[in-house]
Amino acid sequence: MTDLDGVGVSVPEVAVIGSGPNGLAAALVLAGEGLPVRVYEGADQYGGGLRTAELTLPGFRHDVCAAVHALGSGSPLFSVLGLDQFGLEWVHPELLLAHPFDDGTAAIMTRSVDETAADLGPDAGAYRRLVGPLVRDWPRLSVDILAPLQVPRHPIALGLFGMKALWPARTLANLTFSTPRAKALFAGLAAHSMIPLRRPATAAFGLVLAAGAHAAGFPVARGGSQALADALAAKLRNLGGAVETSHPIASLAELDGAAAVFADVTPRQLLSLGGATLPLGYRRSLESYRYGPGVFKLDWALSEPVPWTAEACRRAVAVHLGGGMDEIALSEEESNQGRHPERPYVIVCQQSLCDATRAPEGKHTLWAYCHVPNGSEEDMTERIEDQIERFAPGFRDCVLARHGFSAMAMERHNPNYVGGDINGGVQDLRQLYFRPVMAAVPYATPVPGLYLCSSSTPPGGGVHGMCGYHAARAALRRELRR
Repeated sequence: MTDLDGVGVSVPEVAVIGSGPNGLAAALVLAGEGLPVRVYEGADQYGGGLRTAELTLPGFRHDVCAAVHALGSGSPLFSVLGLDQFGLEWVHPELLLAHPFDDGTAAIMTRSVDETAADLGPDAGAYRRLVGPLVRDWPRLSVDILAPLQVPRHPIALGLFGMKALWPARTLANLTFSTPRAKALFAGLAAHSMIPLRRPATAAFGLVLAAGAHAAGFPVARGGSQALADALAAKLRNLGGAVETSHPIASLAELDGAAAVFADVTPRQLLSLGGATLPLGYRRSLESYRYGPGVFKLDWALSEPVPWTAEACRRAVAVHLGGGMDEIALSEEESNQGRHPERPYVIVCQQSLCDATRAPEGKHTLWAYCHVPNGSEEDMTERIEDQIERFAPGFRDCVLARHGFSAMAMERHNPNYVGGDINGGVQDLRQLYFRPVMAAVPYATPVPGLYLCSSSTPPGGGVHGMCGYHAARAALRRELRR
């Protein structure tokens, strides 16, 4: 049993189950109010989706899940915690994103809306009109977007966003852009939703990613995403809190002495933890909660940078592989319908291009995943590498070693990734705000003092900590304020 503060263990006044970004965020908010807090983590390393490990060869540091942190660096919570004082350093790449095409060119995203728009040629004006106002309003807009359903603090900005966000991504792209290049760039952003692009509100994901990237960048944490978890844990210690690793909680009964319990888990784990403690109606609602597609994840140790045909891809921290919008849309349809795409949409990250600590001198790391049916055990290595070779001939010659996680291996690594779903559940229109159940305060359960604070609550997946923040604030309003 490991305790970050090195002292003996006693039942805390407030307990947090799980040390992912949301669990740590909830703990920080509560500790900041003077409450004694202890976080329990079942794994031997805290951080949840923020863990970094040598998955391939010694000296090659790979992000096991989260890699690039547009919502992390721009989070309304993380951005005000002073995490730089606890060792966190954001590294901003020269180029945020490249989206290559079969003709050897690539669409790009930089911090500048104007520069990104100019690269889109005939669609430059359309891109500025679509994204520019969102970037301008981002400091206000992000507060309402990354929140539960409530009276907005900035209703005009949120209303203008909603008029575009509620469209299916494919429809908005076709209505807004005239060129395949711009449509593909937007489709690649929207496909992070893991939902078919013909569905309502999938445009929201593309808009949020674009606005967040222009406003806050696509940074990586120097040394690996674990550095963000390390900084959050160090800040918690500074406030008097503690984290235990290698201490799984199997039942809420183990925490009977706590004044409140915050569970950074999905509905499936909450059902297991609570059992008959949870009222029957609430249990049935949790049982009907829907999980989305999983991911197949690959990491590589490389002898040299990826030999992309498009020069822009050699400078971008993120690369979206999927060709045009139709191909990306088909891949998302297939993974949602229980099929494994032959040409999967692949999200690639090249952290070592801007962070030399990730690999030995002269060497590089590469990170990628594609969407697959929930619960899949299928090996997608060849299909992912075929997509990379399509835009970077000779890529396989650079590979020193590789490590793969099937969707179910992702769940075995982190039980919150049910069936490989890294978003904590489907984030469609029905389950975006009403997660895990339809309730005025989605974080509170019918059991007094028990709160859910995972990505299975609003605002959903992503490394922003706002699920934990809002859960903690809800508890402070209801019963924990001193």
